[in-house]
Amino acid sequence: MGSAVNARVSFASLTPHNLGTLRKLNTVLFPISYSDRFYEDVLKPEVDEFCKLVYYNDIPVGTICCRIETKGDEFHLYLMTMGVLAPYRSRGLGSQSLQQIIEATKLHNKPKISKIYLHVQISNVEAKKFYEKHGFQEVGIHEKYYKKLVPRDAWIMELTIEQ
Repeated sequence: MGSAVNARVSFASLTPHNLGTLRKLNTVLFPISYSDRFYEDVLKPEVDEFCKLVYYNDIPVGTICCRIETKGDEFHLYLMTMGVLAPYRSRGLGSQSLQQIIEATKLHNKPKISKIYLHVQISNVEAKKFYEKHGFQEVGIHEKYYKKLVPRDAWIMELTIEQ
């Protein structure tokens, strides 16, 4: 195993061939099980740049999945899931994943995306700090957002994309 300095971080688009890997990672990473619809949606061509498997030295260790939403005449990117397996945390993988998505958003022209937003469970102060470090701001609280988790409330975090 090479040192962390030489580690290669890469991102792979989701395909029907690696969807099983995404499912396995999601099962380990998140306390929620995702529907078949979720897995169909992340394969859509329009979200190709915004749904990735994260590899560390060719090992799949994380995921990031987003969807594009229409808000009036604006388009927003909703960050549905992002996670990195515990042994690989604190190596900048989450930051690189988020940066990858933010950059892709700025380059994305059709449609132009004006905001990225997400929900963070109000008990997850670490995650909130992580997103704030990347320029996201808390814009509200979505009460009872989580049906099966306690606490049920979530912060709504938002980043405006400067075009």
